[in-house]
Amino acid sequence: MAEGMVAISALAIPGGRAAREERFAAMVNRQSKFVFRIAYAVLRNSHDAEDAVQETFLKLYRSSTWEEMRDERAFLARTAWRVAVDRRPKVRSVEDAPDVPSGAENPEAAAIRENRNALIHRLVDGLPEELRQPLALSTVEEMNSREIGEVMGIPEGTVRSRLMRARAILREKLEAKDGRA
Repeated sequence: MAEGMVAISALAIPGGRAAREERFAAMVNRQSKFVFRIAYAVLRNSHDAEDAVQETFLKLYRSSTWEEMRDERAFLARTAWRVAVDRRPKVRSVEDAPDVPSGAENPEAAAIRENRNALIHRLVDGLPEELRQPLALSTVEEMNSREIGEVMGIPEGTVRSRLMRARAILREKLEAKDGRA
């Protein structure tokens, strides 16, 4: 009987378990796509990214650290990033590139675009991890250098240097490929 009374009183208190679960569910609904994109930027596989999203939210819920976060987006990005990096396979296989052609394009234009996108994906995949990861967060997640630095645990200036180097390498390789075509 005492246990039932505790459960009922916890539900009646504004900061009780039901309110806590409701706040957590609202955060999951609000941020799950963002967390998925962070995980996907690291893992580059939708199934693995979905698993990382679940693991991220499960870890947060169990540890209750989500209740003390000040910057929700940065905190979730950092947590998802760490979970995804830990889940990253040691030996990588060929990833599936998204290939959804536009209905307005003719087949030749779609093939050219897909080839170009595949080339860019291969070039980005060929970058060292220290350059590829900030580039993915910058371009896919549209995060700024400060946010990327917080997520990766590196200084903002280092993020900027890595982004500049990654873009310069990609530009150079694309120009070399275009010159041969």
